[in-house]
Order: sequence, then C-alpha cells, then structure tokens
Amino acid sequence: MTTPLHLGQSSALPASPADAVLDYVPNPRPGRAYLVRFAVPEFTSLCPVTGQPDFAHLVIDYVPDETIVESKSLKLFLGAFRNHAAFHENCTVGIGERLHAEMAPRWLRIGGYWYPRGGIPIDVFWQSGPPPAGLWLPDQGVAPYRGRG
Repeated sequence: MTTPLHLGQSSALPASPADAVLDYVPNPRPGRAYLVRFAVPEFTSLCPVTGQPDFAHLVIDYVPDETIVESKSLKLFLGAFRNHAAFHENCTVGIGERLHAEMAPRWLRIGGYWYPRGGIPIDVFWQSGPPPAGLWLPDQGVAPYRGRG
C-alpha cells in the first residue's frame, strides 16, 4: 500500500476512468464485518451511440477486508466517466469489478439506477458473491422509477 496520491493534494479530474488512480488506505477496523456505502446521485457518462449524456444514481456497498477506498480518489474516478462513452451495463459492472479487483473487499455490490433513455429506465446490479453472514444489509434506498405517475 502506498501513500495516497490525492488525499490533501490538489488533483485534476482524470481524462478517462482508465487513467484514474484509486487510493486505498488501511482498514481502521480490520476483522470486523461492517458495511460502507457510497451514494452517487449525480453520476454521468456518455451514450456510446449518440454521445448524449446519461445520468444515474449509483449506490456502492462493500465490506472492507485489509483496505478501504479513499473517497476523494473514488470521486475523481467516478467523475472521469463524464467524458467516457459506454453503455449503462459496462459502466456499472466495470466500476464494481475494478473496485473489487483492486481493493479486494470481503464483499461488494453496486446498483446503477439509470434515468430513462428513450423512455426506458435501466437498472443494473452486480455483486461479488453472497454477503457475509450476519451483515446488516439495508436496502439501497433508491425508489423505482415512476415518471410523473
């Protein structure tokens, strides 16, 4: 584990998600099964076909093992999607897989609640496996899309 690159430093938004460096720091409560949640209500990426912006509410839940993700680096990583063209499924699952591969948490899930495109909202979910036994796992708290109804 290295010294965080972004914490306490001025950091520019990465040009792409691939260029983003995620920082991980030691888990302050190793050996404990606790849930960490990041809610990202204003996530933005680009449609790979039209180039128009797509918007989502992401919820990332994980149970740390040896490390936790540093939130400023996560914010910069997610912000790098603003100019990244990818389908909803690729963005959502790719974020979950990258965090899981690099941080190696005990468990991770991501819910991508995408706002309608062409009149159809798309929700994408991925998790690394079953959650640890006995973990308090609250609902992600994002209401299903109802339009104006």
